[in-house]
Amino acid sequence: MKQGIFELQSVNQITRDIFELKLTGDASEIKNPGEFVNILLPNQFLRRPISICDYTRDYIILLVKSVGAGTRELVRYNPGTRLDILTGLGNGFQIPSENSPSGKLPDDLSRVILAGGGIGIAPLYALAKKIIKYNIKYQPVIAMGFQSAEDLFYIDKFRELGCHIQVATADGSAGIRGLVTDILKQYPERNYIYACGPSAMLKAIYAIKSITGGQFSFEARMGCGFGACMGCSMPVKDGYKRVCKDGPVFFREEIIF
Repeated sequence: MKQGIFELQSVNQITRDIFELKLTGDASEIKNPGEFVNILLPNQFLRRPISICDYTRDYIILLVKSVGAGTRELVRYNPGTRLDILTGLGNGFQIPSENSPSGKLPDDLSRVILAGGGIGIAPLYALAKKIIKYNIKYQPVIAMGFQSAEDLFYIDKFRELGCHIQVATADGSAGIRGLVTDILKQYPERNYIYACGPSAMLKAIYAIKSITGGQFSFEARMGCGFGACMGCSMPVKDGYKRVCKDGPVFFREEIIF
């Protein structure tokens, strides 16, 4: 974990309630897609945890859904605003090129599918970039779920990476009518999942019998964001773990639903 000052470079509204923020600063503590930052806002008591969409050593890209007082404040800041941010939080996603407990990572990328619902799509962007960098010939399949066509975002960004994109909307206004799980059931041979989204979506994915392995990124209300307060603890098969410190990414084998 590292505390630093970041300068807001740009704020772009990309849907009715989702904003893309670019901030410059020392981001060298960020190691893996799926990690998050914790932002101190002048008018809020608790820091706000936000998933990292993309990053280098010198900047971070955040996708922020404006849903509460803190996020509404954050997306209204002007470029040049300086913010106190904790980086290097959480464990992030692991890909096959990295050390991991035996048997928990896929030995074949053709088995893999990435799935995100709403703002949960954000950390999958950096993950897709990392997977492609690991195997430049591989074209990741991204299953993306939204409420309606007007909520779609980052479709072109994923397409520019070379990803194969599948979209589901609840009202059928774009892609197939249905949920992310309806897309996944069309790919029974892709039985390893990288998933991020609301708990109901993760639970439904977990229940798909053809998916036998994967990594699930959970959302939780956080106090400190680095494991001290225990406020975001969740039950797993060997006891309790903290979403902020031990997660937010957990292997399918340890999850309880």
